Amino acid sequence: MTSAAIERIKKKLPDRLAQVRGDRSQRQFARELGVFQQNVNRYENGTTPHADFLITLAVKENVSLDWLLLGKGKMQSRAR
Repeated sequence: MTSAAIERIKKKLPDRLAQVRGDRSQRQFARELGVFQQNVNRYENGTTPHADFLITLAVKENVSLDWLLLGKGKMQSRAR
């Protein structure tokens, strides 16, 4: 995979984060995940999220990491 392809994938991550958040405010979403609202804002504006945030998001929101990071597969991970 070329570096240009990787950059295209990375640019779509903020959209997928916002999709997971849905209609919730960034503040409410952050509170539910146990993070600061400013972090959610930065991540939705293109800053690469920390692994701890991504893992927490995947577990608490039942979201596939493959979908979240790469846009591959289904949004929801398998049943818990």
